[in-house]
Amino acid sequence: MRFLVIVVAAVALIAAAVTLTQSDESTVAVEPISRVNRLRQNVDSLQARLNRLPGDASGWAQLGSSYVELARTTTDPTYYVKAQGALEKSMKLVPDGNGEAMIGLGALANARHDFAEAKDWATRAQVVMPDTAEVYGVLADALTQLGDDNGATDAVQRMLDLKPNIAAFTRAAYHFELHGQEAEARSAMQRGLDSAASSDEVAFCEYQLGELAWNARQIEQASVHYERGLVTSPKDPALLHGRAKVLAAQGKIDEALAGYQDLTARAPQYIPDYARLLARTGRKAEAGQQYDILAKQQKLLESQGASDDLVASEVAADRGDNATALRLAEAEWTKRQSVFVADAMAWALHLNGRHAEALSYSDKAVALGWRNATVLEHRNAILGAIR
Repeated sequence: MRFLVIVVAAVALIAAAVTLTQSDESTVAVEPISRVNRLRQNVDSLQARLNRLPGDASGWAQLGSSYVELARTTTDPTYYVKAQGALEKSMKLVPDGNGEAMIGLGALANARHDFAEAKDWATRAQVVMPDTAEVYGVLADALTQLGDDNGATDAVQRMLDLKPNIAAFTRAAYHFELHGQEAEARSAMQRGLDSAASSDEVAFCEYQLGELAWNARQIEQASVHYERGLVTSPKDPALLHGRAKVLAAQGKIDEALAGYQDLTARAPQYIPDYARLLARTGRKAEAGQQYDILAKQQKLLESQGASDDLVASEVAADRGDNATALRLAEAEWTKRQSVFVADAMAWALHLNGRHAEALSYSDKAVALGWRNATVLEHRNAILGAIR
C-alpha cells in the first residue's frame, strides 16, 4: 500500500494567501451570489465571448467544463449534452494537445459514471499538461471508482504536490477515509476549511467534515458541521440533506420527513434516503411513489448518457427486489472493482441467501481499511448469517 503525504509548509503558505484574500474582501459589502448563479453568469459570459470569437478553443473548453459543473451543482443531467457539444467543438478546433478540453471530457465522463473513459481522457491530458493539478483530480476520481488504489494514491499525491487547495484536500480526505484513517481524513479536510476563501468553500468543507463524522456514526458532531455550513449557505441541498438525516437519527421523524419532502422536490438524488425513512415509519405506499419518481429520474439520466447501476442496485435491494439488486451489482462489478461495488455485491448476495459468497465481497469492501458504518452493518449481518 502506498501512503499519502500532505506537506504542512505548503498548507501554511496557502493559509497566508487566503488570509490576505479574506482581508481584501472584507472591506467590500457585497450581497453573496449563489454558486449556481455564478456558474450561470460564467456560462452567459462565455457564450457572449464565443459569439464574437467562435474559433476560441479554450473558450469552448471552459464552457463545456462550466456545463459539467452546472450539472453537478443543479443535478440537471440535460447539461451533460451541452457540455459534450462544447467540449467536442473545442477538440475539433484544436484536435492535438488540447489538454483543457481533455480535462473537461474526463470530468464529464466521471459525472456520467463512465470511469474507464474518464481515466483515458485524464491520461491523455496528463501527457499534454503533466504539471496541471486538475488533470490529477479527474484521474484520482476515476481510479478510485475503478478500484486502482495505488494509481489513485499517486494521483492524489501529485495533485497535493502541485496545488494543495480545497480540491486536493478533499480528495486526500476521501483517500484517508477509505483506508480507515479517520483522524488523517479530518485533518486534511480541516486544512481545506482553513484555506476556504468564500462562503461556498466554507459550506463545502463543513459538509465534508459532517460527512466524515456521519459515516463514523458521530451524529452530534456531524450535526455541528452541517449547521455551520448552513449558516453560510442556507439553501445548500447537501447540507439540508445532512440536517434531515441527523433529525431522523435523533428520532425527530416528522421534522426529518418535512425536510426531505422539500429537499427532494429540488434535488431528486436524495430520494432513496427519503423513501427509506418513509418505509421505516410504515408509509410504504408513499415510499413506493418516491421510488417511482426516482425511476423516472434514472431514465432521464440514461437519456443524457449517464447511468448508475450501483445506485439502482441499492434501490432494488431497498424495494425487496433481491434478484434485480444482484443483477445490477454484478453488471457494475464487470465495469469496476471498487470497494463501493464490492459492498453492493456483498449485500445483494446476502439478500439472495448466498452468504459465503457475500463474505468474500465484504472482505474486498473493507480490504483497504474502510470503516463506513453502513458497510460494517452489512458485514455484521453477513457474518451473523454465516454463524
